[in-house]
Amino acid sequence: MKSTRWTMLILVAALAIPMTAGATPQIISSGVTRVNLLELYTSEGCSSCPPADAWLSSLTHDQRLWTQLVPVAFHVDYWDDLGWRDPFDSHTYSERQQHIADRAGDGVIYTPEFVLDGKPWSNWFNVQSLHLPDTTEAGRLKLVVDGVRLNASFIPASADYKYLELHVAVLAFGVNTKVGAGENSGRTLRQDFLVIGYSKHLLTANTSGFTFATQLPQSVKAIASRYALAAWISQPGDPAPLQSAGGWLNAKPNIMP
Repeated sequence: MKSTRWTMLILVAALAIPMTAGATPQIISSGVTRVNLLELYTSEGCSSCPPADAWLSSLTHDQRLWTQLVPVAFHVDYWDDLGWRDPFDSHTYSERQQHIADRAGDGVIYTPEFVLDGKPWSNWFNVQSLHLPDTTEAGRLKLVVDGVRLNASFIPASADYKYLELHVAVLAFGVNTKVGAGENSGRTLRQDFLVIGYSKHLLTANTSGFTFATQLPQSVKAIASRYALAAWISQPGDPAPLQSAGGWLNAKPNIMP
């Protein structure tokens, strides 16, 4: 009887463990032509941001999603002093936005701000559809996701690079937040393409191009209906992407709390 009870306990414990180790690795890859990266800098504490958030959400139905376009939404932290601490913000994202503004020459940051392929893009509210720049051959970026492990490879169309940077972002969709203070107090805000985890890695060229093994970035807790992975390659110190790749994740990232 005692042996039977322990057998049952072991079986229950085994069933409670996420079965990710034996899952088939997922491959997310770009083509050879450049995939455009669209960044939104936003905040739950900014009353002007919800229309931009909603416009970005509409891109979930865009036929060019992942094949020609990778959107991401970075939540900045400089609105926190108005009473609402955005649960998804990071000072790292504010620093990235500042770096882009400095490179553009004016040094001014604000929300909402869109950045297309590393350059501020200010007329999103005037366009009926997003016109993407003409694509050029950039090279193939390939991501292999196996549980929390990520293997990335990039073979550039040009062999002129010695060092490159890999940026990785875990994205959450269908995230709803009831805001309790600040400019959006009392509103329930929906977030898509929400960056809940981000990391950056320096790559060194080898005989196979650029390869790197790492883990998915640690992510903040988010109750989401779906998740995706976005990544892009840039030159060190330059926010403009050389190539981007993105795609839906087949399962909830198991690094989530």
